[in-house]
Amino acid sequence: MTLFKNCQSCGMPLAKDKNGGRTEHNGQKSGMYRSHCYENGEFVQPAISAAEMKLLVENKIRESGFPKIMAKLFTRNIHKLERWQEHQQR
Repeated sequence: MTLFKNCQSCGMPLAKDKNGGRTEHNGQKSGMYRSHCYENGEFVQPAISAAEMKLLVENKIRESGFPKIMAKLFTRNIHKLERWQEHQQR
């Protein structure tokens, strides 16, 4: 299993997840997604697109006090994360 530093759905640091990361149906933790994105073996927002996720994360970053340019910089590669690559291959 590959361990990731950042969530492969939203790009946010896994270490900042207060719940310790996502869980599978059996409750086992895994190091790929944050609990805000994936829980109990399913995506929390299954119909969201990469572009919508980017906008959602930009807004969260800006709410935290970062300038717009930094929010754009931090989210510029969301479409390259594993969740969105898998989605494109289907």
